[in-house]
Amino acid sequence: MLVRHAAQRYAGGDAAAGVESLHAFSFGRFYDPDNLRFGALLACNEERLAPGAGFDEHPHSHTEIVTWVVTGELTHRDSAGHATVVRAGDLQRLGSASGVRHVERNDCQEPLVFVQMWLTPLEPGGEPEYEVVRGVRDAVPYPVERAGAALRVWRPGAGERRALPGAPYVYLHVVRGGARLDGELLGPGDSARITGGAGPELVAGPAGAEALLWELPG
Repeated sequence: MLVRHAAQRYAGGDAAAGVESLHAFSFGRFYDPDNLRFGALLACNEERLAPGAGFDEHPHSHTEIVTWVVTGELTHRDSAGHATVVRAGDLQRLGSASGVRHVERNDCQEPLVFVQMWLTPLEPGGEPEYEVVRGVRDAVPYPVERAGAALRVWRPGAGERRALPGAPYVYLHVVRGGARLDGELLGPGDSARITGGAGPELVAGPAGAEALLWELPG
């Protein structure tokens, strides 16, 4: 198990444009050959957008892009014709496949925070796919079939114990609250990377926790 704390992320974005980005993995100009990926997971970015801020149209290909909205509302538009507002507690997936362009903006009057995760597909190419899951329930797996992976949103209550799954690669990202994992204290923005089968037990802190849990293929 490798724990990386929030302060170890690479801080990017454009403060003048109202964009703050925190990257858990090597990303863009932040090149770290020892932190390129974890299994199929290529990126775990926490994005904070001020009202009116966002990312203008840009391309993606051969990547599964999964977005969890923490607070606020994310406006999404893409070249495949989708135009959606994704709200706190919603999950969005854009399968970029052979290529797609999209826009991500905060068009509301409140700050927007979302966590965006990129995965490499099992096979390249294909047609782009798009999906939004509203009001994701606790611990229900969301399969990303093209990547052979599954995501769960965990919301354990105060002191609740949960055993991590025994997937070949398990990635845990704490969104809010706190927890203890195999003796390690984890808070917002902290993550754990676990390999080797059966995982340790997570114990939620006194305020409970919200965490994103990936089960990734070998």
